[in-house]
Amino acid sequence: MTLPRQVLEGATYLVTRRCSERRFFLRPSKDTDAIFRYVLAVAANRYGIQVHAYCVLSNHFHLVVTDPRARLPEFHRYLDGLVARAMNCSLGRWDGFWERDSYSAVKLETDDAVIEKMVYVLANPVAAGLVRRGREWPGAWSDPGLIGGEAIAAERPTVFFRKLGRMPTSASLQLRRPPGFASDAAFRKRLGEALRDAEDRAASELGREGRSFLGVARVMAQKPRAHPPSGEPRRGLNPRVACRNGWKRIEALQRLAEFVAAYKEALESWRAGVRDVLFPPGTWLMRVQHAARCGGACE
Repeated sequence: MTLPRQVLEGATYLVTRRCSERRFFLRPSKDTDAIFRYVLAVAANRYGIQVHAYCVLSNHFHLVVTDPRARLPEFHRYLDGLVARAMNCSLGRWDGFWERDSYSAVKLETDDAVIEKMVYVLANPVAAGLVRRGREWPGAWSDPGLIGGEAIAAERPTVFFRKLGRMPTSASLQLRRPPGFASDAAFRKRLGEALRDAEDRAASELGREGRSFLGVARVMAQKPRAHPPSGEPRRGLNPRVACRNGWKRIEALQRLAEFVAAYKEALESWRAGVRDVLFPPGTWLMRVQHAARCGGACE
């Protein structure tokens, strides 16, 4: 049995998805940026997801989001499905868009973990050796200076979406401060400083290796069906929690193990015909698809 995911109200996650065969299907372009930003805005508003940071590289994307209503799986399914169909239309292709089993949602257990992963997302184009600063990335990238500020207006793209269809003509994407931080201004300052430090470290590392940044022009010259020349490790770790504090990480993993054990026990009873069995808090699939009872706030 695939281990169940615990989906709790108010949890913050680093979400990642990779294109099939690591191809550059999301290479920056007018259509790519418009499609992703619009679908992200619509999906976030539809499922009540708070978006803190995002970056769309040529063959994958990262998000940091908070899920106040425990609807992350629905949000993910809607976002991935609609982006895939719209991008395939834009690229004139029909095959699978996303790499199978490449979806990852890592629960961020502490404020430090949230900052660390937001920096990771925003500095990703620099760490990948593409541009010197994250804000130079020509694709979809969330400006940390907009957190808590004016919403981003995302107009409905002209490709794929029908002019007289039921999708909204525009959607607003509000970048929000993650829970647990005192003020927008203080958070933006802390994030901005950490981001500059990470970008400087990445540039120094690139210099020590004798490499230079690819640059915007060469990024834009890449073909959507191309992919990086080098491979990447397979069958590596697939973490579900992120926390540098050792004790807090152990506690989080213990809670997750307790959830899995309780879920398996409840599932066995369900399969035996006990329909009033109580699943543990954070159960999503059985609650949503089979109306199973669930403890805690989801009951």
